[in-house]
Amino acid sequence: MTETYEVRTLGCQMNVHDSERISGLLETAGYVLADAGSQADLVVFNTCAVRENADNKLYGALSQLKPLKKENPNLKIAVGGCLAQKDRGTIIDKAPFVDVVFGTHNMDALPALLERARIEQEAQIEILESLDVFPSTLPARRDSASTAWVSISVGCNNTCTFCIVPALRGREKDRRPADILNEIKALVDQGVLEITLLGQNVNAYGVEFGDRYAFADLLRACGSIDGLERVRFTSPHPRDFTDHVIDAMAETHNVMPQLHMPLQSGSDRILSAMRRSYRVEKYLGIIDRVRTAMPDAAITTDIIVGFPGETEDDFQQTMNVVSQARFMNAYTFQYSKRPGTPAATMDDQVAPEVVQDRYERLVALGNDVSWEENKSFVGQTVEVLIATGEGRKDQNTGRLSGRAKDYRLVHVSKTLDGVEHNIRPGDIVTATVTHAAPHHLVADTLLSVRTTVAGDMSEIGQTPSTNGVMLGIPTLQRL
Repeated sequence: MTETYEVRTLGCQMNVHDSERISGLLETAGYVLADAGSQADLVVFNTCAVRENADNKLYGALSQLKPLKKENPNLKIAVGGCLAQKDRGTIIDKAPFVDVVFGTHNMDALPALLERARIEQEAQIEILESLDVFPSTLPARRDSASTAWVSISVGCNNTCTFCIVPALRGREKDRRPADILNEIKALVDQGVLEITLLGQNVNAYGVEFGDRYAFADLLRACGSIDGLERVRFTSPHPRDFTDHVIDAMAETHNVMPQLHMPLQSGSDRILSAMRRSYRVEKYLGIIDRVRTAMPDAAITTDIIVGFPGETEDDFQQTMNVVSQARFMNAYTFQYSKRPGTPAATMDDQVAPEVVQDRYERLVALGNDVSWEENKSFVGQTVEVLIATGEGRKDQNTGRLSGRAKDYRLVHVSKTLDGVEHNIRPGDIVTATVTHAAPHHLVADTLLSVRTTVAGDMSEIGQTPSTNGVMLGIPTLQRL
């Protein structure tokens, strides 16, 4: 009997992309994705270790599976990702019913480890210290027919004092441009319209082979791929953001007017303590140059509140930057002490109630700024790529959801000239914005609908893979 699997992803975009590879490996090994709501024969946790609540989420989820494992000893449980790389055998100590623990560098070993655990009837732990197989050489099962992550590098060479990622993902390793472009072309041939270039520090790409212009050149090369409509990237580091990259963004027709660039703090003193190798003046200068080159660019950011030693004055400087930068979204996080990082042992840890208060004030300000910016879109026409997973806002309105070119979330009516259209994830619509909220737009005036190969594929429930085969997908010709 065919065994079913479920992958639960905790963490960042890199984890989401890794989960696609884990799913591809399992399907290649003969597993089948479990139906929604059913109990899978294998549950894989792909974990994060950046914040403390990641630990809590994992062990809370494992505790829920414990009675199921007791009832059904054949239920398999595997834990991988950054927390597995960090905790290793501790996971088995805390949850001895787990069958496999694997790290960030050896996800390709998962099927073999599962089989070994079955034969030997004992838990298997395998953690490599360095990358063995670049993840993008592995098969993938993607959730979307229209959008795809494309990894250009793994690891990070920075030493931010709050971050444990370099210790878990290793130093930066870059893929060769030809390999990246070939993967993108293969995806586009299968109907993908939008790709996101992915790296821990994406705009440092090329450091391993000594080409400081490599990332800008890669963006320009994406512009020559016929059928590729949207290009995004995440996450860049302000230290490595150059005018060459800004020029490439502005001059490449399919690079979207959107930039996610972590700020972390608006205080130079705190940035220094974080070991972030830029200061506020440089950060704001990058934003100014991006907006000069692309006036419609939407900027999003990450901010940490309550870093050790942060004073009220430091926090007010962060508030000032948020007011000045006019972020479309500011993803705000409360500082979380992570063992193994320099910040965890710093003096002047900020009291939790102070962190919570500052967090609430910053979120409120960010929402106000986002809402003001979104209100300017009322009456404007936007082009929206209907998204998988965001496809329906709610049953009452029947609106569909997707992303505008600048990555704003837009809820769109399906009705044009009194007729409700069959709009699928992957199709592209244009509509006039009729309402704005802090984190989304509503566009109830539908103007046009463009069907796509991605829409065809999503309608029959199929998605692309980049291991040279389609996972059960018939060959479709591009419209």
